[in-house]
Amino acid sequence: MKSIPCVAFALIASIPLAPSQQENPAITARIIGEIPDGTPPPPEPPLPKFIVPAENVLASKSIQQGGRQITFQKIAPIALPPPVIAPPIDITDPAIQARVADFQEDTPADEFLFVGATIFKLKDAASVTLVNTWPQGQGEPIVFWSSADFGLLSGFSSYVGSDEITRSLFMMWSASEHETRYDLESELGPDGPKLPDLPPGKANFQIVSGNPSPQTLIGIQSLHDLYNNEYERLLTAYQGRERARLEKEAELKANPPQPKDIVINYWRIEAPAPQSGGAK
Repeated sequence: MKSIPCVAFALIASIPLAPSQQENPAITARIIGEIPDGTPPPPEPPLPKFIVPAENVLASKSIQQGGRQITFQKIAPIALPPPVIAPPIDITDPAIQARVADFQEDTPADEFLFVGATIFKLKDAASVTLVNTWPQGQGEPIVFWSSADFGLLSGFSSYVGSDEITRSLFMMWSASEHETRYDLESELGPDGPKLPDLPPGKANFQIVSGNPSPQTLIGIQSLHDLYNNEYERLLTAYQGRERARLEKEAELKANPPQPKDIVINYWRIEAPAPQSGGAK
């Protein structure tokens, strides 16, 4: 068995699909915004440098640490602008209440779906994913097998489901490779979740344990609808992210970052708090 490193948290959204709307082809689960595909973002403009004139440096001390020089400079005090304090909000103000009402009307209520997914990649069969989900992050988990590769669902933050409602999903996932289905079943053991025979074709799922509410089932089904609708786009973006990750790892290995010298400027030191039991 070859293990694939656990991938970091991914914040995505899952949206339920109301039974009355599942048969309406005009309503389709869809991703909001773009999917990261490994293309680096445009470089940010350089931050302005903080330069202290030599005559304002009152004292200086340098130490060597970790292959770099750290310099502490006591400088002449700098006049800082007073902090901006926002005026208190009067929630009884009719104008404030009207804005809140408009926001609540225009913004659908979000429902969080917390997920832990383990993707099993099989050389002799299609990949399967064992999913644990906690609706609203509470209660006993709902466990189900899915024929969807949940790793492909790790690249975006929100989407609209077939019922036009947004659900945010917080997912942590990992993956492992197995030679055969028999190897996976042996690893799961007799007490583990039984590997089902999921039908081929579009991604589908089978509940293993738990009693999902109709609303939770809508969310799970809608997530699979999105996977089926956007599969090629999700796959292309995932492959791009993987290429970028491998290229970055190779670059860091070939050219590890070198420690840089640091200059720490200060002009005021707060009096230390008295030690417990000491003089006040």
